[in-house]
Amino acid sequence: MAVEHNPTLLERLTEARGSLRASERKVAQLVADNPAFVMNGTMAAVAEAAGVSEPTVMRFCTGLGYTGFQQFKIVLAQSLALGIPATLSGIDRDDTVPDIATKVFDHTISSLDRARRFLDPNLVAEAVDAILTASSMDLVGLGASALIALDAEQKAPLFGIPCSAPTDPHQQYMAATMARPGTVTLVISNIGRTQSVIEVARTARANGATVIAISGDETPILDHADIPLVVKTIEDTDIFTPTVSRLAGLVVIDVLATAVALRRGEEHLERLSQMKEGLARFRRAGE
Repeated sequence: MAVEHNPTLLERLTEARGSLRASERKVAQLVADNPAFVMNGTMAAVAEAAGVSEPTVMRFCTGLGYTGFQQFKIVLAQSLALGIPATLSGIDRDDTVPDIATKVFDHTISSLDRARRFLDPNLVAEAVDAILTASSMDLVGLGASALIALDAEQKAPLFGIPCSAPTDPHQQYMAATMARPGTVTLVISNIGRTQSVIEVARTARANGATVIAISGDETPILDHADIPLVVKTIEDTDIFTPTVSRLAGLVVIDVLATAVALRRGEEHLERLSQMKEGLARFRRAGE
């Protein structure tokens, strides 16, 4: 179930970039490099700075679905006011380290915002309910997704049930074959097409487990899930590892763990507090 949302200016620019004419891409690049200048400038000034004609600037704006340059500037201002970086800039070979730092942070913030807006809160609530009534939870992922599964395993005290995150695919499959009603199997796959993870989800569900799947889009693994959680990010996997999708997955795990812990009531929260105090003393004992 997808959440209805209106694409941000960043998403419109990202989705349209491949279809833009060369002259329009110059305008897009100017928006990426200096959004404040575009927001405060006239169409003539933007055209001159981009090295294009004013009709090109107008065509760029209307091509993105806006009525004209003024509406484009208003939406750009709203994006900046919300703290959503309006940047299309990819990392270039000649970028300085400060340039790279800015672009990576801007891209990450924008991607996490997109994941938040796409995530269906009703399905998150269903996942929380499933975990609350579960007797145990198996956590499954490979590669970068395995790191998310291991993080969820570390949060077992918050979930309040035994959590296991085997990293070996054979162990994951064995856990799926031993799953029963009362087991929650949480599978994580950003691409959602890893065959071994899909088979684990299918097997666990056939044995009566409630399967929660976290994936980056409407992918095949969701066909084998009782509760599908789509966590969309703006990912660049051509060269770089999928760090943004990993961060978004970790945030979703934090949401689930926090909500479950709170729903378990005061006694559980008190035990968590005692555990953390004891852990602090345990750490200091070795000093």
